Amino acid sequence: MPGYTLRQLEYFAAVAEAKSISAAAAELHVTPTAVASALTELERVLRTQLVVRRKAHGITLTPTGQYLRERIAGLLRDADELERAAAGGGRELAGPLALGCYSTVAPTVVPILMEWVRDQHPRVDLSVVTGSQAELPQRLLTGGLDVAVGYDMALPDGLDSVPLYSAPPYALLPAAHRLAGRDTVQLAELADEPMIMLDFPPAAQHTRELYERAGIEPRVAHRTADFELTRSLVARGFGYSVLIQRPTVNRSYEDLPLALCDLEPAEPAANVVMMWPREVRLNDRAAALVEFAARNADRLDPRRRA
Repeated sequence: MPGYTLRQLEYFAAVAEAKSISAAAAELHVTPTAVASALTELERVLRTQLVVRRKAHGITLTPTGQYLRERIAGLLRDADELERAAAGGGRELAGPLALGCYSTVAPTVVPILMEWVRDQHPRVDLSVVTGSQAELPQRLLTGGLDVAVGYDMALPDGLDSVPLYSAPPYALLPAAHRLAGRDTVQLAELADEPMIMLDFPPAAQHTRELYERAGIEPRVAHRTADFELTRSLVARGFGYSVLIQRPTVNRSYEDLPLALCDLEPAEPAANVVMMWPREVRLNDRAAALVEFAARNADRLDPRRRA
């Protein structure tokens, strides 16, 4: 059996994070003497120096201390999971759950996920962060999120995922547009008209690739990083847009009508996925959310609900 305790590891982790024994003690709601004693005893048991203590200058980690800090993060997390599981008899989920979601997808996906957590697992403390495709994967890989929902485009290595639904691109037109009554349009039919570009990763990259494959250069009249502003500008007649996410209602934020036309020839769809770090074992709450999302993918797809 190891000679150290989880409490000693917890105190060491707090000191490593705060860079100060007194600051760690304040965070833990214990005395600095208790933290210093635990740290000294941990160094004695491990027979190595973990920190360099400098009076009035806090602490710095030794190479061994840095190594230990990285290794114990998962151990402390597993210990917390075990305590929560035992408290609930292995049945009730409880504890924090951090969910990220791509901004344009969030309005149609996040409320359903939040509702399920609220109704089925009220002791789960769910927090939601929205952002771009560039932000969310990095937050996953650095431990800031448990799981995230986004597109399967431009993802870094180190992520696992389950597919939720496909989102084929389409043309968004003003209701009075000459092509508004059509089921499908070709990009070439819109090439001479002003375009409103949703310039929010990965939407802009995906749109540029569509035009490159068609051999067309769009006339970009306006750029915006806001999905609803893009739809409102189209509804006001400032131009057309090419989008992926498809709300269930064909009206703008101002309640003005919009027309949607599929692209012809049909372009490859972007896939909406729920993702998580490959090297991190999902906690019970995140695993349950992934399972629910995969099982209820049809409910998350706005096209099916429409």
